[in-house]
Amino acid sequence: MQLKDSGHDLLKSVFGFTGFRSGQREIIDRLLNGTHTLCVMPTGSGKSLCYQLPALIIDRLTVVVSPLVALMDDQVAGLRANGIAAACIHSNRPRDDNVADWLKVRDGSVKLLYLSPERLMTERMLVQLEKMDPAMFVVDEAHCISKWGVSFRPEYEALSALSDRFPNATLAAFKATADTATRRDIAMKLFRGKGDIVVHGFDRPNLWLGVEAKTNWRQQIVDFLEPRRNRAGIVYCLSRRQTEEAAAFLSEHRYRALPYHAGLTAETRKEHQEIFMAEDGVVIVATIAFGMGIDKPDVRFVFHLNLPGSMEAYYQEIGRAGRDGNPAEVQLLYGLDDIRMRRQFIKQDGGDDDHKNREHKRLDSLLAYCEATRCRRVSLLAYFGDASEPCGNCDVCLNPPKMVDGTADAQLLLSAIVDTGERFGTGHLVDVLRGAASDGIRTRQHDRLASFGKGQDRSKGYWQAFIRQAVAGGYLWIDIERFGGLRLTEKGQAVRSGSELFHFREIPKSATAGKTPRRTPSTDHDVPEVDASLFATLKSLRRELAQARNVPAYVVFSDASLQDMCRLRPKTPDDFIQVSGVGPKKLKDFGDVFLNAIRDAV
Repeated sequence: MQLKDSGHDLLKSVFGFTGFRSGQREIIDRLLNGTHTLCVMPTGSGKSLCYQLPALIIDRLTVVVSPLVALMDDQVAGLRANGIAAACIHSNRPRDDNVADWLKVRDGSVKLLYLSPERLMTERMLVQLEKMDPAMFVVDEAHCISKWGVSFRPEYEALSALSDRFPNATLAAFKATADTATRRDIAMKLFRGKGDIVVHGFDRPNLWLGVEAKTNWRQQIVDFLEPRRNRAGIVYCLSRRQTEEAAAFLSEHRYRALPYHAGLTAETRKEHQEIFMAEDGVVIVATIAFGMGIDKPDVRFVFHLNLPGSMEAYYQEIGRAGRDGNPAEVQLLYGLDDIRMRRQFIKQDGGDDDHKNREHKRLDSLLAYCEATRCRRVSLLAYFGDASEPCGNCDVCLNPPKMVDGTADAQLLLSAIVDTGERFGTGHLVDVLRGAASDGIRTRQHDRLASFGKGQDRSKGYWQAFIRQAVAGGYLWIDIERFGGLRLTEKGQAVRSGSELFHFREIPKSATAGKTPRRTPSTDHDVPEVDASLFATLKSLRRELAQARNVPAYVVFSDASLQDMCRLRPKTPDDFIQVSGVGPKKLKDFGDVFLNAIRDAV
């Protein structure tokens, strides 16, 4: 089966779009042909439409597997807003509502059913679905099925039984990011490798990318956020304690900052998430417990106070910014303590040695990205197998680092590490190099070492930054088994012996000297030809309508639709139906109120 005129008619008459985005048509054709397909597409590229449209064309049930209750509710609310009969069944809904929706699924009046993996893979549900002979199963956030993925969930692994249980169903999986090994693993588990893997790139050119060494996180986050007041954003932290601390600190500085972590009650988490989704200018301060399934289009920044666990995790988290396609910024702080903590987490992960080695290598790739001396976008996309030219939209492109030969300092540092038995962390080693007369040094007689005091002409901050670069560059290893002591790697041994040189990013003499110039923060009105006042009026109206219906604002209309209204300034229903994202159902529900608002504003 190929997408024919009926599909194009549905695209406009149901979803309100006049054409497909890049890559959508290719995936839709595969699913209509019954080809099992794993689709890796960047955030904001319209993944949902790739299975929702085929589900409307195929005259049998489509089951969508989603990891989060809130995500299912929002997806179903969005479909219903477009006049599509859809249902979700989960434990957070009243039993009577679940029963009523199931009866609609059973009698064929609902063709799209959203379920959690736990609910789907019960024997009772599987038996009932076998009677209905579903046409398609769609697995969203598919990386959860793979132990090589960054968010493996054991209940997702049970989905590997679907291909045997439903041999006549097409299996589809969607993910915004997955490296080559994870993609192969997903495809093998879900459809035994007998299908297609479609990768449509990873580039998010609207995101400005930046990384900065952590010196004083309070000052650094205020410096970043101050020009971005009244913008929606996410601040990621490593621990619950730091999440609370950072949220309180930002609140003291008059930001609308709300914490979100697993230690809060479910009611508090839900309340904070709903405020973030519904209101403008809210900053959510969160652990990684927040994010999966969050589809707020106008997140203008993502700020990492700590190092993520891998390139995949980093890409996934920054992917929550700029989903509307407008400019957004992401900034990452990291330091040696972050690296030590991440190594510790891998050690305690409980996986086998192969798993731990993979996770260490993933962390190594992220560290290399942090210390990149070429365009960050080139480094990021290269990790996922994408080629790119320098972007001009990252801190390295805007302020290329100066590389200097640090072989002499590196040999001094490496000798100090060996002389002290490769047992000590940064603090003690810096004291040795700078000749500090501490009790710890005297007790261990480290003041008698050849390296003692030989680096006193360098500041403490210099040596800390130097060591950080040596760790990130793979010359040193943080030995978690020996309480975080620094050890030489093979690369480090080569530098110490003189068979390899050590080049590093020049370290500024002051905290302000090395600050990266950033472009002017993005605004809600970066799109050309958009009347700022009218756009603000329409956003306010959208918020009121969304709150009255208890749905996220984007369910009413996306920012792109509001911007199109500002450009077209429709005066009649026939004009309004030409707006991107407006179909007959939304014309009926919202047309008059938005036409009146546009007329009054203009």
